[in-house]
Amino acid sequence: MKTKRGKEDKIPSSHRPMNLIGALGLLVGILVIGTTGYMIIERLKFLEALYMTVITITTVGFGEVRPISETGRIFTIFIIFLGMGIVAYMLGVIAQTMVEFHMRSILGRRKLGLKIRSLKNHYIICGFGRIGKIIAEELKSNGIPLLVIDKDPGSREALDGCDIAYIIDDATSEDVLVEAGIDKAKGLVAVLSSDANNLFITMTARGLNPDLFILARADEEHTDKKLLRAGANQVMLPYRIGGQKMAHSIVKPAVSDFLELTVYGKDVELKIEELLVGKRSRLNGLTLQDSGIRQEMNVIIVGIRDKEGRMTFNPSSQSRIETGDTLIAIGHSNDLKKLSSMLSGT
Repeated sequence: MKTKRGKEDKIPSSHRPMNLIGALGLLVGILVIGTTGYMIIERLKFLEALYMTVITITTVGFGEVRPISETGRIFTIFIIFLGMGIVAYMLGVIAQTMVEFHMRSILGRRKLGLKIRSLKNHYIICGFGRIGKIIAEELKSNGIPLLVIDKDPGSREALDGCDIAYIIDDATSEDVLVEAGIDKAKGLVAVLSSDANNLFITMTARGLNPDLFILARADEEHTDKKLLRAGANQVMLPYRIGGQKMAHSIVKPAVSDFLELTVYGKDVELKIEELLVGKRSRLNGLTLQDSGIRQEMNVIIVGIRDKEGRMTFNPSSQSRIETGDTLIAIGHSNDLKKLSSMLSGT
């Protein structure tokens, strides 16, 4: 596994898949030579000649199928030396492959453990099903540190391929959440297929980290209130959201297309983003009118959420920008990046 901070470990190895294929080819070759030679020299049947070749190259010491001539004995000596070398080479390649596989496994686990311990301000995703996978991909594409907990061993290969830190274990276990660094995490997403498991994870996570942001999935309508009482900050019902989105595509197709492009579109310039106002921003204390955001960057501010969590939709030109506010902005990607840098004070 590769990390951003380090180079991939190099395992001393000359092994390649072709080595094993080549060894098998040599073994087949010596079997063909030996069998053919005994059939020609000693007039043996195919099975007898193959038997003689196998017991010769493996040096098992069984007797000959019948007395052989001097020419056959000389040929046998040749087969013994050649066969022993090939068998020894093949066994060496197999042993080397097994040792290297074991070393890679050990190094992989060690690197994964180091990566998990180095995580902080990360998100823990409990469950790597269809929803969990989409969430993980989106967070990773936005450069947000994350860790996945899933008890299905079949997820290991996919997570390795995505270069995502993971723990293959039961997310409902308190020890597993502690191992995932829940005390240093910024948030947790519970998207297991069972509402009961998501409820248990939410209660456990809230007890381990009172300041944690918890987003939970619910399939049943009556479960969302239980999850909120258990400590979840937000509860999502995928079936309800999916149904509403499909209905909007029918009732309000233009609005639906606009939101789809600005929020989820990856190939369009126009985006909708949330931008945090930092302490060093030169726009602190200015009104939207005086900030020049609309005039200089052609960005529209459609909402402002203050640090207390109150949201103002379609703010007026006299609305002030304060430290800790989050601006909901629509504009071209380059303009949004410029505004983000200005608001953060970098």
